[in-house]
Amino acid sequence: MKQLTLAEYVNIHGQEKTAKTFGIYQSAINKAIHSKRKITVFIYEDGKVEAKELKPFPSQRPNKKLN
Repeated sequence: MKQLTLAEYVNIHGQEKTAKTFGIYQSAINKAIHSKRKITVFIYEDGKVEAKELKPFPSQRPNKKLN
């Protein structure tokens, strides 16, 4: 298995092909990269490609107050 950041994967394959691989729009790839989201792409020996995002838990919502 090989691991790359989303930006590294896009540098190799381009935004259009990356978007097709994950079944999303190219604009979503562009936005994820420019937002510096922590997305790791996993490339398996059998050719399967998947991506996972590392996010804090619980995610912080800026304007939500707890009572």
